[in-house]
Amino acid sequence: MSFITSDLLPIIIIVVFLLISSVSLVGHIFNLPGNFVILGLSVLLGWYDSFENINIKIVVILVALALLGELVEFLVGVIGAKKYNTSNKAIIVSIIFGIAGGILFAPLFLGFGALLGAFCGAYIGALLVELLNGKSFNNSLNSAWGVFLGKIGGTFSKIIIGVIMIIITMKSALDII
Repeated sequence: MSFITSDLLPIIIIVVFLLISSVSLVGHIFNLPGNFVILGLSVLLGWYDSFENINIKIVVILVALALLGELVEFLVGVIGAKKYNTSNKAIIVSIIFGIAGGILFAPLFLGFGALLGAFCGAYIGALLVELLNGKSFNNSLNSAWGVFLGKIGGTFSKIIIGVIMIIITMKSALDII
């Protein structure tokens, strides 16, 4: 005897989609590819429904949004950094240090160390490069602050795009129930 009836299964699948998608949005803070997880889940949901409601058109829109999220995150980060006169080299190093910091600090504070590591890594990477390039300490701090603000803005933009992806998927998926 099965506890899950065929009437209940679509509801369970959509609830699981929403739970994992919500966790994926939080994953953006830790430099994880949350929008691509949402995209993958949406494709699985479409597959479950034989792509009747979440059809190829919806999937293409979601792919475009996931790619747009990456581009917007990068551009907002660069714009934030450039507004504070951060050098290109410092921007590149801040990305590398941000990823490394997120990975190295991930085990701390039940995983929330990745948040601290990613943002502080980006900040420290930009600060060090600007100091090594001969900028004054105050100007280097200012450049690092621009990187930090750009990272926050880029991450927030990517989360908003992820929410839009979830809304599009749910609007289409509600016909499955």
